[in-house]
Amino acid sequence: MKHYFNPMSRAITTDWMLNELDAPHEQITIDFASNENNTAEFRKINPMGKLPALVDGDTVVTEVSAICAYLADKFPEKNLAPEVGSVERAAYYRYLFFACNTIEPAFALAACGLEHPDPVSAGWGDMPRVLATIEDMTPETDWALGEQFTAADVVFGGLLDFSITFKWLEPSPKVAAYVARIRQRPAYRATHSAFDAA
Repeated sequence: MKHYFNPMSRAITTDWMLNELDAPHEQITIDFASNENNTAEFRKINPMGKLPALVDGDTVVTEVSAICAYLADKFPEKNLAPEVGSVERAAYYRYLFFACNTIEPAFALAACGLEHPDPVSAGWGDMPRVLATIEDMTPETDWALGEQFTAADVVFGGLLDFSITFKWLEPSPKVAAYVARIRQRPAYRATHSAFDAA
């Protein structure tokens, strides 16, 4: 597998996922200063010119949630996803997709001082609803799905961590405690030194 990466991009989350799995891969660093993400070669991999991207043989996967879900299923022995068809799989999907489909667009707009003119028509609604749902979905103890850490924590918890670091989110005590647990994981600590220095 080839993982296209820059430590100051969302690829830090997929790098963390690969480390949680101890998955063999080639790390290919894309230099933003040299505009390598916009070369024709890279745009063949991801027409968005964005990171992360994962190439596994003839399979190309982009988007943080998709890459983490793909990797969790590729290495089922690592137990980073509930069994396909299980009841827990529904909650797992919700965490994966709520992070990138709802939290990130809402926070990105807010960070620019903007809000959607018609929250009813926006998939993420409005900030009060996003914050209330984050609070509701954040576990009091352990991890998103209970005692077993999964890719849901990498994606959901990773985005909360990012949002706190870059002042997108003022965490409640419960959210702060969950992110603190995440930051103690060895794979997180091995992959986030540049990110935490931001």
